[in-house]
Amino acid sequence: MDINGAIALVTGGGSGLGAATARRLAGQGARVAVMDRSADAASAVAANIGGLALAADVTDSDAVGAAFTEVAEKLGAAPRILVSCAGIGTASRILPRDGALTIDLFERTVRVNLIGTFILLNHAARAMATLEPVDADGARGVIINTASVAYQDGQIGQAAYAASKGGVAALTLPAARELARFGIRVMTIAPGLFETAMSAGLPPEARTALEAGLPFPSRMGRPDEYAMLVQQIVENPLLNGEVIRIDSAVRLAPK
Repeated sequence: MDINGAIALVTGGGSGLGAATARRLAGQGARVAVMDRSADAASAVAANIGGLALAADVTDSDAVGAAFTEVAEKLGAAPRILVSCAGIGTASRILPRDGALTIDLFERTVRVNLIGTFILLNHAARAMATLEPVDADGARGVIINTASVAYQDGQIGQAAYAASKGGVAALTLPAARELARFGIRVMTIAPGLFETAMSAGLPPEARTALEAGLPFPSRMGRPDEYAMLVQQIVENPLLNGEVIRIDSAVRLAPK
């Protein structure tokens, strides 16, 4: 699908992977709506790229629906590209030393990372299905979700996070198969260790230890490298129903 002139919606677009994706898509000529829980963060990125800022929580279906309506009203049509980068990283053992239950954390993590992704996919599919095809294949849109290498390599303390991202990965193929008749592709990216606000706070020795475990290149990924893969997925019509790891060939150790 041609990015130039297309309308794109990027969630978690106020920082990190989402912000890099919004900038790259805008640089390729897309009209980008930047959605984030933080109105200030969304506005800052949108102002930088000439995009539309949207403040919404991905777990709130009504708010997400209102965001899609606003995109159509202000940009002229529903988005043909959805990139879901919104999510939370959590760490907690199933049985911590104090013996406390961790059910609430598990539920919250799944609610944001998995159910939030599905809410976006649901609204996007409904909106994209009303659009006219853009090519001879009948393409109407592309939905790109974000999992994590933790869905396969979950470490101790990542039960909630790995399960939520595993759900996103497992959603990919059945969603792609169902939406194929509408000309809507569904893909998932599973990032490894990337430069984010979370990793920026690591002590130098911790960062060095993490990077030593990355085969090649032995460094954390840059957000624009994630965004580059988003661009390639959008532009390559045969990429559908698959999870792509982007991780320097790392396989996470148990802890």
